[in-house]
Amino acid sequence: MTPAEPTTQQITAHALQLGDRINTAAFEGEVLSNTPLALRVGVTGTAVVFRYGVVVLIGLTADDEAEFLERLHPRTFGKLTPYEEERAKIQIARESDEPIPPGGPIPVRELSLERLLIVADALAKSVVLARDEREVANVVDSIEPFARELARAGKTTKSRTDMLKLLGSALLVQHRVSGRVAVAEKPDVLWDRPDLERLYARLEDEYELSERVDTLNRKLEVISDTATTLSDIIDAKRSLRLELIVVFLIAFEIVITFWEVFTRNGH
Repeated sequence: MTPAEPTTQQITAHALQLGDRINTAAFEGEVLSNTPLALRVGVTGTAVVFRYGVVVLIGLTADDEAEFLERLHPRTFGKLTPYEEERAKIQIARESDEPIPPGGPIPVRELSLERLLIVADALAKSVVLARDEREVANVVDSIEPFARELARAGKTTKSRTDMLKLLGSALLVQHRVSGRVAVAEKPDVLWDRPDLERLYARLEDEYELSERVDTLNRKLEVISDTATTLSDIIDAKRSLRLELIVVFLIAFEIVITFWEVFTRNGH
């Protein structure tokens, strides 16, 4: 009879984007890290809270997750319904330079705080990008019929209000996506632990963070160009309307002048 295989320790990391911002100041609990804020939850669980609206819960039970999310509720601004979320397995295993298997567990040598912070950082950026990708796609989809109409007819049947709404949506997404999360920046923990650079690089490749940011930036350029075009069209329509009003007033003044001259000569 062969001895039983030793069980491999594996825990779940659950990333949730709760809103646009989370207030992390004066948070009660056992603080493990300040940048980002990491706290001990339960016996062995860890919660990593990011100011840009994301929390990553590592090794928590369902009850512990629900209780901690309830604590975050009054600290969350611009709440999302439903949450954007993503899960991953973290497994104690030999670390190597090999890519992380697609959909497979993230191998780490040990469940040290530094390694958990790096995993949390990658997951947090991934979940934010997922929401941004969907919102940018929605704006691009709303722009497409407008662009097709312009290409076909050389003009648009949209009202000024419709164009202003589309312009507002484009500018809002562009501002939020480009200014909120610096995905290209590495986690602060790497300043003290440069030996963990390879782990972060593998996570960056697994979640395609750089590629997704490049794709988002290209779409944002399209949105920006479209917003500029919309502004030009709105300004052109307003200028044309003002020119027509001026022409009408001049013509009306001429008619009145001729009428006065005619009536004066008639007397």
